[in-house]
Amino acid sequence: MTARANAVNSIIIVGGGASGVVLAAHLLKSPNPDLRVTLIEKRPHFGQGIAYSTLLSAHVLNVSAAGMSAYADDPGNFWRWLLERGLAKADQAPVYAPRSVYARYLKELLDDLETRERESGRLRLIREESLSISPTASGVEVALANGTSVVAHMAVLATGHDEQPAQGHAVRMGSEADTALDPDASVMVLGTGLSMVDAFLALEQRGHKGDITAVSRRGLLPSPHRKGNPIKLDVADIPLGTQLSYFVGWFRELIRENQKAGIDWRDVVDGLRPFNQKIWQNWPASAKRRFVEHTKAWWDIHRHRMAPEVYARVTEAVQSGRIRLVAGRVTRIAQGETFSVDVQSRHSQLVETFDVARIYDCSGIVRDISTSSNSVVRSLVDRGLGRPDPMRIGLDVSANCEIIASDGTVSRKILAVGPLTRGTFFEIDAIPDIRVQCARLSRQLLG
Repeated sequence: MTARANAVNSIIIVGGGASGVVLAAHLLKSPNPDLRVTLIEKRPHFGQGIAYSTLLSAHVLNVSAAGMSAYADDPGNFWRWLLERGLAKADQAPVYAPRSVYARYLKELLDDLETRERESGRLRLIREESLSISPTASGVEVALANGTSVVAHMAVLATGHDEQPAQGHAVRMGSEADTALDPDASVMVLGTGLSMVDAFLALEQRGHKGDITAVSRRGLLPSPHRKGNPIKLDVADIPLGTQLSYFVGWFRELIRENQKAGIDWRDVVDGLRPFNQKIWQNWPASAKRRFVEHTKAWWDIHRHRMAPEVYARVTEAVQSGRIRLVAGRVTRIAQGETFSVDVQSRHSQLVETFDVARIYDCSGIVRDISTSSNSVVRSLVDRGLGRPDPMRIGLDVSANCEIIASDGTVSRKILAVGPLTRGTFFEIDAIPDIRVQCARLSRQLLG
């Protein structure tokens, strides 16, 4: 059975998490009465995905509420939403709201769109898993797990982060494999970034009291946010297209100069943010590769920061010995009644063995998109309709978000937004960047 989208400008969005909902919201700002937007999500609830499905109050946004509007042209939308519902006070800023509250914001946004578009029929929501996208003579066809399919003129992949762990013995926090655990059991977390912080907060809220060993190549912890004002930069100020060593030297000097003037390094990092995608896109392939392999860990702890109250809890846990940060790499995992894990130290090359009851994968970016657990992504790559980007950290897409096939052909029918496009845009994991991408893409699709 096939459900046909028979109107002009029919667009299917595969993935109804935050990226999908934000794109739908931007598309439906169009006055075009013939527009048809179909949003498909396999989870029970739209607007959540991995990031916003948590119910833990300790899991707060890593960006203050002032920067979390779904709309690129209305940056205060989420902040006003909080104020109107008494969930924040005007003199409180900056506020780092619970992620469950942000999920509620996205749900209400989508509910409002659904109510508004009920008579027009411009929005259709389908709760089902998508298996594949295939080009047709006049558009695309998305096959669903229930045996039906949906057709339209275009499809946009908005599937977000991969849900399966990259390490075979590890589990994702909050997944079905994350079963009840002895409160005193020792655990290992692969990664020391913001996902590790989430894992610690979740374990703590469950009453876990055992040791936590967090392992990453450099063992670095993200920095805290502080209230500030980003410096003003012009694109002409930035050395685009240089090798990485030159750019890093320039940026360090920029920070030093501003610190001499009493300006916090955070304001320099945040001042660069509007140009991050352009910087990435102008680097030669060698600079991109070196950045991912050697510099990204340092960039991440300064660029992707924690809410101050969360930072206080995590650093206390580190200082008390509850969390042990280890700079090294896992060389062996043996499974018995527990896991025996060998970790080779980055600094001494010595190997230390840890016995842990569970291993959590919080390592962040998938290392090879062709091994993705997402059916649609794997299907595109397996059939040659899509290919990994040169860094293999996402799908290869054009500057206009169009999927690029294995033979280099640029698709005019299948596109992608959000984390899947990080190979082309890199800084495309957070709402402030995703909403700009969605606004631009909606204008492009609707002409």
